[in-house]
Amino acid sequence: MGTRDRLRGSHDLDIESIVWLERFLKSRSGTLLMTSHDRAFPRRLSNCVLEPGGESGTEAQPHLYLGSCVEYVERTGHEAPGVHV
Repeated sequence: MGTRDRLRGSHDLDIESIVWLERFLKSRSGTLLMTSHDRAFPRRLSNCVLEPGGESGTEAQPHLYLGSCVEYVERTGHEAPGVHV
């Protein structure tokens, strides 16, 4: 198995493996930088969101929102600059 195969993401995991991974990540302290095509996965794990470029996407400083991804979307009305839900 090559490196690319090992880094493919949660869409290749069965439900039991995803549940194990979420429990493991929740039990850890520290910062986790996450990118995922699966919107539900970071929503279940996040407790803050760092938005580079601020809400407009062009600001010099990033914004740190304390709260889950769901709270972030409710507060800002979008998941990423220019992407409105």
